[in-house]
Amino acid sequence: MITRLRFVLGLCAGLFIATTNASVEDKYQFESKERAQTFAELTKELRCPKCQNQNIADSDAVVAKDLRDRVLTLVHEGKSKQEVIDFMIDRYGYFVHYQPPVTPLTVLLWILPGLIIVIGFGFIVVRQRKAAQAQEWTEADEKQLNALLEKYEQRGQQ
Repeated sequence: MITRLRFVLGLCAGLFIATTNASVEDKYQFESKERAQTFAELTKELRCPKCQNQNIADSDAVVAKDLRDRVLTLVHEGKSKQEVIDFMIDRYGYFVHYQPPVTPLTVLLWILPGLIIVIGFGFIVVRQRKAAQAQEWTEADEKQLNALLEKYEQRGQQ
């Protein structure tokens, strides 16, 4: 009884391991090595819209499979690498490409934090200077202090 149980469990484990190792990988056929290389480069350069920072070549998401199929179709149609990238950017936005173009908005995103720091530091310096000027000890302040000290000493002697 125990040997049969071990046999059945071993058989189930073996089938489980065999099915996980025999998972289907996408096999694509190309007319030339250049197209195969273009496809491989594109699938590594394009990011899966669903996954966190994973390219469509490595992603198992359904949307990544659809993107790989679309890239395959475009490559078979003879589209250039840039045309495929432009198509994907038009459809999914700049997020889909790991190397987004430099636009006025991206330049602003890079410059704005530094600009805010410089403006904030300038504001602090100007404010400190104004506060320092407002707290300068004048001759009138000296006279008022002396008068208060004299009053204090007179009260202490009484």
